[in-house]
Amino acid sequence: MDIRELVLRTRSFRRFDESHHIDIKLLESLADLARLSASAANRQPLKYLLCNNRECSNKIFLCLAWAGYLKDWGGPLPGERPSAYIIILGDKTITESFNADPGIAAQSMMLGATEAGLGGCMLTSVKREVLRKEINIPDHYEILIVLALGKPVEKVVIEEVKDGNIKYWRDSDQTHHVPKRKLEDVVIIV
Repeated sequence: MDIRELVLRTRSFRRFDESHHIDIKLLESLADLARLSASAANRQPLKYLLCNNRECSNKIFLCLAWAGYLKDWGGPLPGERPSAYIIILGDKTITESFNADPGIAAQSMMLGATEAGLGGCMLTSVKREVLRKEINIPDHYEILIVLALGKPVEKVVIEEVKDGNIKYWRDSDQTHHVPKRKLEDVVIIV
């Protein structure tokens, strides 16, 4: 698939087939994509905590907040939760400033997940200190982004922003709608 198709298919999915197992080798290959991506001043301060087992996944899940715009939805139900997670950590022994690195790494991994037939969601609304204690993350790592990964079981569609409203929403069929601004609204030509 070409890059445009890959980007269009890489959406934020929040409901998965929880029974779909994701092999640790696939998670390693996603971390490798992040490792090979750009890094500010080539410091490469990021580390990637990989989790594909139920016990660890349950601990991570309880530390996350899902879909802030969907006020009447508490997150994925049992059976539709992620099968795996990648926690992007910043190694403070290398630098205290991680710049754009976490976003670059997260998007690289999400594109790779899409290419592998998976979906995911980048989460930054995380109970960081609870998560640190639950899975024993050393203090010299800053918890930056949690990627929730799995086999998507929901439909996500892109639509045009109407009346300036950028909030995503779900219809009665549980299709997830994501409004995007028009190209002419985001491009400035000088």
